[in-house]
Amino acid sequence: MGEILTLPVPETLHATYAVALVADPADPRELARAQVALRVAPPLRDLVLRMLDSPMLTLDLRPADEFPPLPTDLLAVYGASPGELADVRAASHVLAVRAAYRPGRPPAHEWATRAVAGAIGAALSAPVIDVFTPQVLSPEHLRRSLPDADGNTRLTDWMLLPHTAGPHGFWFTTKGLARFGLPELQTEHVPPALVEPWGRLLNGLARRLLDLWLDELHAGQQRVFVELPELISVGLQDVAAAHGVEEPMRREVTVRLRLDDERGSDEPDDGAEPLLTVLAADDGPDRLESLCAALFGTGVS
Repeated sequence: MGEILTLPVPETLHATYAVALVADPADPRELARAQVALRVAPPLRDLVLRMLDSPMLTLDLRPADEFPPLPTDLLAVYGASPGELADVRAASHVLAVRAAYRPGRPPAHEWATRAVAGAIGAALSAPVIDVFTPQVLSPEHLRRSLPDADGNTRLTDWMLLPHTAGPHGFWFTTKGLARFGLPELQTEHVPPALVEPWGRLLNGLARRLLDLWLDELHAGQQRVFVELPELISVGLQDVAAAHGVEEPMRREVTVRLRLDDERGSDEPDDGAEPLLTVLAADDGPDRLESLCAALFGTGVS
């Protein structure tokens, strides 16, 4: 049946977005209120305006040279176009939009900061940088990523899945689950032929794990730890949900999670960020190939 993983719950989560400006707006907060009211649909609009009127969300406008330099090299790695990079480098001022909120539903710190930064960026034709990833968010990406009227989002709009080639295959690690208080997922030694299907499986697993995590963080309850199963089922419906679509087929596979630190040790160090290493539930040759074949069909390997 597997063991239980005990994961710490952060007391507070933080989100930061940067808007790269070529001019200094007179009153950023009033501009934010007006643009959110104009561009953000309810019920998200009401949440964002409440956050704007509280100390949980701050707007910090300064000359660009008073902030640490924006990481243009990393922004390029994560998809920024030459034009977007030129706009970031040309900024005379930077508006940092920051918020803090408790873990759980809704992730108001992320929704509010992204909505505010996106509304100001759209009004001033200024690039918006998600500092967490880091990534320049296009206006289309910003609009698409915000929750609909039922609070639904596409996890793939909030998470990246970088992978790096090594001597024994590819190393995958998610970048986005920490927004919600979870450790990131990682897998080592993924064969080159499995880069695409294993990435899809990890997206589905991230969606499934996030749902379990948020279900445990009941509204109004302060939790220090959350217990999740070591063995997790991930199905085609989870993969589809991560991309914001539906899938009628209910095919599933089971993976095992191991709690490590950022150096890969299974004895986490207090000073290292925890990671969840994704393994096949059963050892054996070609176990990752077997998982992908079982979930997506025999033609993936």
